[in-house]
Amino acid sequence: MSVSEQYAYYQHKLAWEMDAWDLFTARQAGENIVVVDGRNARAFQQEHIPGAINLPHRQLSAGTTRHLATDALYVCYCDGIGCNGSTHTALKLLALGFCVKELTGGLVWWKQEGYATNGDAGQSGQEMQCGCR
Repeated sequence: MSVSEQYAYYQHKLAWEMDAWDLFTARQAGENIVVVDGRNARAFQQEHIPGAINLPHRQLSAGTTRHLATDALYVCYCDGIGCNGSTHTALKLLALGFCVKELTGGLVWWKQEGYATNGDAGQSGQEMQCGCR
């Protein structure tokens, strides 16, 4: 693989993914981002990223997304690296015409970075300053 091919690979990868720090700083800066938890409602109630909306990937359709803004970036997540719910969510939202990225590491890596979570088992951590809590 040439250096230019490798460069293109990493550039392409970053076009479709972001990590917890990227998401946190983008939201702090007021970027037009909607965080989407693609897990079921019970998992969302238990714990989720502050400001996230719950759109279980198994229920995504034109009808369940009709109310969503079309000019936002939708960052999808699930539990973490052992879960593919965020990939299902991103794929379905993309097919419905939304701009999407996937959050690497999901909720697990979000918490590992020290960011707060909400829900019944919410944890303290670094808080958003954008009204997302």
